[in-house]
Amino acid sequence: MQIDIMTLFPSMFDSPFSTGIFQRAKESGLVTINAHNFREWTHDRHHTVDDTIYGGGAGMVLKPEPLFEATKAVVSKIWESGWRSEIPVILLTPQGRLFGQKIAEEYSSRKYMILLCGEYEGVDERIRVHLATDEISIGDYVLSSGEIAAMVVINAVVRLIPGVLGSEESALHESHTNGLLEYPQYTRPASFRGWKVPEILLSGNHQEVNKWRREQSVIRTAIRRPDLLKKANLTEKEKKLIENLIKEGKIAPEKAPDR
Repeated sequence: MQIDIMTLFPSMFDSPFSTGIFQRAKESGLVTINAHNFREWTHDRHHTVDDTIYGGGAGMVLKPEPLFEATKAVVSKIWESGWRSEIPVILLTPQGRLFGQKIAEEYSSRKYMILLCGEYEGVDERIRVHLATDEISIGDYVLSSGEIAAMVVINAVVRLIPGVLGSEESALHESHTNGLLEYPQYTRPASFRGWKVPEILLSGNHQEVNKWRREQSVIRTAIRRPDLLKKANLTEKEKKLIENLIKEGKIAPEKAPDR
């Protein structure tokens, strides 16, 4: 996968993707991450990338010309390699669709991806309408710029590329992958300060271990994130388990999924 980032602060991406699995992924050729300073595509002597808002208002808005030209330059270079399919151009904005594991999975199968980092009060509307093919928000809060949001998206997407984590199973059992939070996990020692690892995990019975893990995922999700259960594929036994949690007062009835 090749990821191109349009940013005013390319150096922000040096450290996050130069260590651990991301460095290994780059070294093995699984992913290429390019950060482009779109200020380089300005044509005035001051290299202006923003301007005041038509109609008045506080703050500055990113001009369309630099981002359009920078994106066109990257797309043209990709096309020169023979690629002709659609290249996603993602605008990081608080107004975008809420980023989640499903979207990360969607983009992890792509060969190319371009991210546009918004700045200041936002971007000229023509960037959103005529340049971006998708808009993504990482949460209902406002950041000073889109670079941090871009890092979050890249992190979540890249780790799902086959070969990046080393073990294909690593990503299959993580929180949100199947709509539930991940089950509790333990390692040695079997007893620490009197706190013991559940006996089922020491039994060697993998079928029973898997049943326990699934049950624990349902319980943990029901207590911590009951909103996720509305979309989870639950068995009748698991629905009964949730009803018992409600009776025990561990889940508020109004927060429980439709049963």
